[in-house]
Amino acid sequence: MSQDYETQYNNRARVPEHPALIAGWAADAATYRSEAVSELGVGYGESPRQYYDLFKPETVNSRAIVLFIHGGYWQALDPSYFSHMARGLNRLGVPVAVAGYDLCPQVEIGHIVWEMQQAAAALWRRFGLPVVAAGHSAGGQLSACLLATDWKNVDPELPEHLVHAAYGISGLYNLKPLTETSLNKALGLTMEAAELESPLFWPAPAGLVMDAVVGGAESEEYLKQSRRITDVWGLGGVRTRYEEIEGANHFTVLATLPDPDSAMCRRIAALAGA
Repeated sequence: MSQDYETQYNNRARVPEHPALIAGWAADAATYRSEAVSELGVGYGESPRQYYDLFKPETVNSRAIVLFIHGGYWQALDPSYFSHMARGLNRLGVPVAVAGYDLCPQVEIGHIVWEMQQAAAALWRRFGLPVVAAGHSAGGQLSACLLATDWKNVDPELPEHLVHAAYGISGLYNLKPLTETSLNKALGLTMEAAELESPLFWPAPAGLVMDAVVGGAESEEYLKQSRRITDVWGLGGVRTRYEEIEGANHFTVLATLPDPDSAMCRRIAALAGA
């Protein structure tokens, strides 16, 4: 095991105060669920975890719906921790679906990618709107995979650019280093599977939009992950953007998303056409 990779990727160890931060997410999320116009637990598949919570603005001002995908290294958490991530976007007129998915080790990462494809397809079939995929950590990987998906291969009746933009927040785009960490106990990644599920190695979705933002106080590996996807996909014709959020760690990087006046919230709203 590479101790360097272990140190670089084990964010809970890097941020000892993470339990309080996650508890704060849960409390803020519960508050927003109590006041928002929402549809909770909308199933998109057969598993109990295959659902999304939909949060609706008073007036829709956007031309797309945002699909927010949570993190937790594909092995923890659920949508109930992240309802408040819809608050700012709702106030800007953007509908937001916060998606759940099955977790490792019960399923493999490739299956979770398939589940998120089904969630995005379900939103298209229901609303007829394109999707902006926004995700944190593991959700960043899943968002990038959605952007690079061949939707005709998922279902010939789906539009070619069902997901036209992705916004990765402290995302993971090359999963190979994780094979050398304790995190892989639940993930069960071989080097071959890690490459297969790494959007960095997928054909670049030329002409589409990929933002990769990362906390400025995160590990060098996390900074490299976001720089690398924007560099490689940028050379492949994707309209990419890289940004470091000054002073933010892997958990506090989400702090401004619920604020409609924040740069992060306004950027995602702009990607959704609001």
